[in-house]
Amino acid sequence: MAIFKLTVNGKEQQVDVDADTPLLWVLRDSLGLTGTKYACGIAQCGACTVHLNDVAVRSCMLPVSAVKAPVTTIEGLSENGDHPVQLAWDEVDVPQCGYCQAGQIMTAAALLKKKPHPSAEEIANTMHGNICRCGAYHRIREAVTLASTKM
Repeated sequence: MAIFKLTVNGKEQQVDVDADTPLLWVLRDSLGLTGTKYACGIAQCGACTVHLNDVAVRSCMLPVSAVKAPVTTIEGLSENGDHPVQLAWDEVDVPQCGYCQAGQIMTAAALLKKKPHPSAEEIANTMHGNICRCGAYHRIREAVTLASTKM
């Protein structure tokens, strides 16, 4: 075990965990931030997506010892759930089961931070790696497009 200092959602945190503990489990188990979800465990589905320096990364395979940048989780994306992507998600009524939505939203927010007005192809290519078991892909793309008009 070792002590790691992290900045999570703008707050300095210390955790005492093994160096190879995935960031996902540090967030969920050590810090109580359960919005980031576990699904595949092999960084292929996107449910565990968080931001490191505003870049979307999969937290389930990222060892805490490799985290050298500020982390933003779905809980830290906005204080009141009023980030343009979250508002668009509500307006389009994207979620069905909702399990993948935090990862979807975090991926979309990172895209729009980098490119506020992406093309339909850029949205599709970026969101492609996030799996939605309910098949809400059309509404997800629609919500990302709507959010781009609110940025």
